[in-house]
Amino acid sequence: MIYFNQVSKIYSADSVALKDINLTIEHKEFVSLVGRSGAGKSTLLKILLAEEAPSKGEVFFESVNIHYMSKRKLPLLRRKIGMVFQDFRLLSGKTVFENIAFAMEASGRSTKDIEENIPYVLDLVGLTDKSHRFPHELSGGEGQRVAIARAIINRPDVVVADEPTGNLDPENTREIIRILEKINELGTTIILATHNKGVIDSLGKRVVTLEDGKIIRDDKKGKYTL
Repeated sequence: MIYFNQVSKIYSADSVALKDINLTIEHKEFVSLVGRSGAGKSTLLKILLAEEAPSKGEVFFESVNIHYMSKRKLPLLRRKIGMVFQDFRLLSGKTVFENIAFAMEASGRSTKDIEENIPYVLDLVGLTDKSHRFPHELSGGEGQRVAIARAIINRPDVVVADEPTGNLDPENTREIIRILEKINELGTTIILATHNKGVIDSLGKRVVTLEDGKIIRDDKKGKYTL
């Protein structure tokens, strides 16, 4: 499904973010990316989203070389990838329902689709009773669950979660990971970038470890070993 072929990202002679990355992620996998700050995780994700181009190498998504796509087609790629960030990135002046609806409206979905699909994802993330709340009325864990609902509302093939539990306490962290596991069980590929050793060790799923821009480990059922 996703294939990095000899991908490097070189900003300057003194700043090499990725070095000869070879990585395959299959449909419906749950893969965790781990590594210290500066290891290359964020750069790898930006290249996957075509926010940055590799200095050399190729990246394929469903057999399409994403860095040869026209600018007109890039939005179609990004609709297939839902993003969840550490800082939620919710629109403060919109309710929970409106935040999720905004993602659907941007994709050209109809009012009927919006009214039919949002209750389903709110139920999936356990926020059915919070649809008319504003972001400032939510806890941190609730805010991140809204962000996940927004990421999956257009039924992407992949959800990329970049440090989604970085600002959360252990209880909310467990809840967010449980929801990501449920989404994965429903058939969505999950790519999780995290520093949280407890999360990685509890998942018992594939772990790809980066160090100095290189993949140094790729364990099918791994633990955080740095």
